Formats: sequence, C-alpha cells, structure tokens
Amino acid sequence: MENKIKVSIIGGSGYVGGEALRLLLAHPFVEVVQVTSESNIGKFVHIVHPNLRKKTKMKFTSINDLQKVDVMLLGLPHKVSSEKIESLSEYADKIIDKGGDFRLNTIEDYKKWYNYDHPNPEFLDKFVYGIPELHREEIKKAKYVAAAGCNATATILGLYPLYKNNLIEHGKTVVEVKGGSSEGGNKPSLGSHHPERKDVLRSYKPTGHRHMAEALQELKTDTIHFSATSTDLVRGILATSHVFLKEPLEDKDIWKIYRQEYSDEPFIRIVKERHGVYRYPEPKILAGSNYCDVGFEKDPHSNRVVIMSAIDNLMKGAAGQAIQCMNIMCGFDEETGLEFPGLHPI
Repeated sequence: MENKIKVSIIGGSGYVGGEALRLLLAHPFVEVVQVTSESNIGKFVHIVHPNLRKKTKMKFTSINDLQKVDVMLLGLPHKVSSEKIESLSEYADKIIDKGGDFRLNTIEDYKKWYNYDHPNPEFLDKFVYGIPELHREEIKKAKYVAAAGCNATATILGLYPLYKNNLIEHGKTVVEVKGGSSEGGNKPSLGSHHPERKDVLRSYKPTGHRHMAEALQELKTDTIHFSATSTDLVRGILATSHVFLKEPLEDKDIWKIYRQEYSDEPFIRIVKERHGVYRYPEPKILAGSNYCDVGFEKDPHSNRVVIMSAIDNLMKGAAGQAIQCMNIMCGFDEETGLEFPGLHPI
C-alpha cells in the first residue's frame, strides 16, 4: 500500500506502548512517525523495548514536539489524557486512548470510581468504548475511542451473551480475576520487587476495582461482585465468573447462545473440550495474541454456570484491542497485524 496512514504513540515507554509499537511496525498499512516519552527523550526506542532491535531506529521525542498524524495512540499516565485531550486532538484525525480517562460515560462515575473531577467532561460523549465485539458499528464512525481495561475486557466478553439475553439472576454474578504482573505497568514498587513478587498469589483488590465500573456500564447492570488476584504470571488474565441463571438451561442451550453471539467474531474462540490438557480457556497459550478464549461449565446440582475467559492483558486487554479498533476506524481488515496465534509450548 503506497499511502500508508501516519500513526504516533504518545506515551510509548510503557509495556502497552512497546506492544503497540511492535504491532504497528509490522502493520502493512501503517507508518509510525513518532513515539514520545518525557523520561527518555533522545534515546533509541530499542533501549527501552529491547525486542525491537533491528526493527526500528526511532528515538523517543517529547510530547511538546508533536507531528500531525492520521491516528494517535495515547498511553499516558492516569489523568494526563483527560487534561490534554483538547490540545492533542489538534494533531490527529483519530485518537485511541489506551488509558482509563474516557472509558466511563458520566462525571459521576469518575467521581465514584476514580475519585476525581473529570477536567474535560464534554469529551465523554465523544468517546466510544473500545470493545469491537460490542461496539463495532460505533467504532467504524468514531473519531475518539477509549480502549477497554484489561480485566474489564476479560469479564465483559465472558458474560456478555448471558447478560444480553437477560438470563442471569440480578445480583447473582461473582467474578474472580487472576492477572499477571505486567498489569501494574513498568514502574517499580515494593510490591513488584522480585523477593516480594516471586511465587505470589496475592489478593490485591478484593472489592472496589475500577474496572468493575466498565463491566457494570457495558453489561447494563448495577451489581457485580468482583475481586482481583495477582499471580506469578507476567502476561495473562483468567476471569472466572460464577452466575446463577433465572431458569435451568442445558449445555446445548448455553452453547447455542455463545455461538450465536461469537461465531463470526475473529478474535473470540469458544473453548470447551472433552479431552486434552487445555479443555478450558488458559492465558498461557494466548501470550502475544489478540484472542479472547471463552468457555463454561454448568453445575449439575444448581442453576450456577461458571464462565471462564482468558486473554493476554497487553494484547486483547490493551495494545492488540487498540490496533483492532484502529483497523475498524480506518476501514482495514480487522485482523490486519494481529494474526499471531500465540505459542505452544511456552
């Protein structure tokens, strides 16, 4: 393609920024023209993202020296995107924010879940929530997209078919998310210090996780019981959701509901095998891929159904989903640049 779109990554020194750059450098319809990082100005990108050696000779630049582009991907710290969105929008035809500043619909929700007054509430209505499986048509026409949170993505995609069909008893959804260390970003802390982090299985947010706000919003409910546990993985999320159905359903009925919703989705696979090691979704084999694997098991003694959904938090939970949204916004095939299936064994 001769006329590639010009793309910049604003805030490109983190794990999500590096993953987005990895994907975009191999994208056949994209030219990456700028990657910013205020703490690494003038340094080669591969110093921070060593897997990109020989893939690019780009250097980090400053957010104060922006170039005009077709698409801008934001990977800025919390609150920065919302504070700078007006000035940033002057430099891009389309913007995808990979942070949380525009995921929620109301200023009241930001006050409740983030405990701050949103500085640009007039932009909340302009952003489309960036899960293509739910909002593909809106994303096609959007100028602004807010890429969904990683835990929220795994939770929502697992539960959406049942909520859409109004099959779950109100207040009877319990979600337990197990996530890897890269969810916390690349800024070190005592909790991420190797002697404190190694071999951990730590309950870090038993209640009140911010991503629950996204799940409530997108599933159109007011009650989900959500807990988050940190594991020894680097990449990966497994969301295990316990739901209680309003009326009994057979396995074949649940299969039908999920097939009707997801059979044509390029990045969702229904995983429920009778044999083998990987009978249910497992994040290990999804590392580097944009897939969300969804499975279920019905409790034979009650109306409980256990939904399991697995993703790579840096891919379908962040950079991969952002590129998927970009493809849709720009009229490219949705799977372009996202074909990698993961590794096995790993």
